[in-house]
Amino acid sequence: MLAASVLTLLSLSTTSLAWEWGKSGKWSQSHEHKSAINYTTISGFFLQDDAATDPKTFDYTTVNYGLINRTYPTDREFDRYGKKTQWERFEYYVNTLNRNAGGDTQYKVLFMARHGEGYHNAAESYYGTPAWNCYWGPLDGNGTVIWRDARLTDAGLAQCTKAHTFWANALAVAKIPAPQTYYSSPLARSATTANLTFGGLALPKSRPFKPTVKELLREGISIRTCDERSSKTALKALLPAFRFEDGFTEDDELWRGGEDEGETADAQRRRTKIVLDDIFVHDDSTWVSLTTHSGQISVSLSVLGHRTFSLSTGQAIPVLVKAQRISAGSPTTTIVSFTAEPTCLAPPVTSISGQGCVCASATSMLAAVTATATAA
Repeated sequence: MLAASVLTLLSLSTTSLAWEWGKSGKWSQSHEHKSAINYTTISGFFLQDDAATDPKTFDYTTVNYGLINRTYPTDREFDRYGKKTQWERFEYYVNTLNRNAGGDTQYKVLFMARHGEGYHNAAESYYGTPAWNCYWGPLDGNGTVIWRDARLTDAGLAQCTKAHTFWANALAVAKIPAPQTYYSSPLARSATTANLTFGGLALPKSRPFKPTVKELLREGISIRTCDERSSKTALKALLPAFRFEDGFTEDDELWRGGEDEGETADAQRRRTKIVLDDIFVHDDSTWVSLTTHSGQISVSLSVLGHRTFSLSTGQAIPVLVKAQRISAGSPTTTIVSFTAEPTCLAPPVTSISGQGCVCASATSMLAAVTATATAA
């Protein structure tokens, strides 16, 4: 079962000192020694790297995905006459980094996008975060709207159209490198966003849109039903072109909302490290698309050593990542994976941001619940 892993320690080996042009390389498995992967964000290339960029007002579609207009050490050999676009020059620079990297180092550019607005986002805004977390979120819906494995609202669909339009123009005019690999969260809102963003684009024949669903790319696993995925059969019916990673189970075996148990922050971070390690070990693509969630991306940025950058629905962030294989000893750390989350058994008396969710005393499991915005 995918949830069984508690720490990724990888047995890795390489037979080359440099990677194939246009590829980041991948580490084959060996029994010679234990290794782990250390991640570093290489900053200074995207506006999202800059502390002066405000994520609350930032829109990647208006600023070339955030790529900074700057020179690169490779411009002299690649673009002597200044004819190439910013993205073409950056692509050449990144490919050169991989070509010159030793066997223990690789570079990838991750295009990380948050899904468009879902019905659960709209409901949380309507009811307020405290009441959403402790009462409304654990329900399937409110009788009018269903938010279990939430679908996209009209606003969310419009955000996907905006993203698709951006990519169509960026590919044709700015010459942004098309992703070589596409991954998606197993939750319907993210998979649908990926499909509407990239489906139908004029992509290079060598880089078709053939997305793979990965279980561990999901949002933080809270007790709220928006975080319970649909069955594999239902997801295949919804998105027949999507592939599923090996071991993807028919039903959601990770969600414990029925037991009022949610994933801990430590467990989410470890899960995120596991899935990133899996991608860096087994995928030799340099340009990788990940369509997931605000919380999942926030944890990924922390694992990758990037500054905090919260994404609104439909927004995205690119990250240039340096991955290095390092020696590692035997794992000794144990963590609590799931813990009880407090709820109200009836609509709460109050739902005040920053003050928590106050349950009616006769129907509450806890008299007061301190809530944190889920931003799923």
